[in-house]
Amino acid sequence: MIANVSDVEAWLDRLYVAAAGATLRAEERKKARELTGLLDEVARAVRGCGRRDAELTLVDAAAGKAYVGLLAAPLVLAPLGRRARVLLIERDAARVAAARQAAASLGAAAGAGVRFEAVLGDVADASLWPAAPDVVVALHACGEASDHVIERATAARARHVLLAPCCIADAIPAARRALERADAMGLPRHAAVRRRFVQAMVDAERTLRLEAAGYETVVTPFAPPTVTPHGLLWRARRVGEPVRMRAAAADLARLEAPVA
Repeated sequence: MIANVSDVEAWLDRLYVAAAGATLRAEERKKARELTGLLDEVARAVRGCGRRDAELTLVDAAAGKAYVGLLAAPLVLAPLGRRARVLLIERDAARVAAARQAAASLGAAAGAGVRFEAVLGDVADASLWPAAPDVVVALHACGEASDHVIERATAARARHVLLAPCCIADAIPAARRALERADAMGLPRHAAVRRRFVQAMVDAERTLRLEAAGYETVVTPFAPPTVTPHGLLWRARRVGEPVRMRAAAADLARLEAPVA
């Protein structure tokens, strides 16, 4: 593990609290535990990015307060001696402004070779994405945002994708298909039962979509359920293996097929 919880808490306090007498709240301490696990995954991906003397591109998609992209600089990139362009994509103007301010306050701790760019816009907008980013990370991209990250990251031929989806909604196409299938199968209408079924179907479609695009994909916990109910990570690495891609595409087609 490249960073521990205490390190992450200290940086959250420095970047996002920074008020005399104030301290991290309970939810921020939980966030620190999430970030510790996710930053370890970022470090794993960065180590797999080849030449250490080359600048890499890290995209923090649906960045929110840009916790991951900003803390990756002092806790991952600088310790590993990596130069990087860190691109933060967020659709909320206030959060983009806050991210820019936090990035400026990092100062020398970010590392001499790390530069930040915070852009205002939706992750679904292809014009905001760089070509062939080395690492794309999205922490708790809510609803369709996770699907947009998959679509845009794979289209951009990202080398590594680290996706931690958040809540889902009936508006998500995969969720609608799952509900139709639940009706066709005669699943009980108990909310808890249907919610688990829909979640499993959405998770399956996202996994197959990554694999059909050429990504070796592992779904693994990055934080325990006591910290977050959304503690699963889709760790995907582009390998472009044709046989696996065809098999995944065929499975995806069957999963998405209209209910007879």
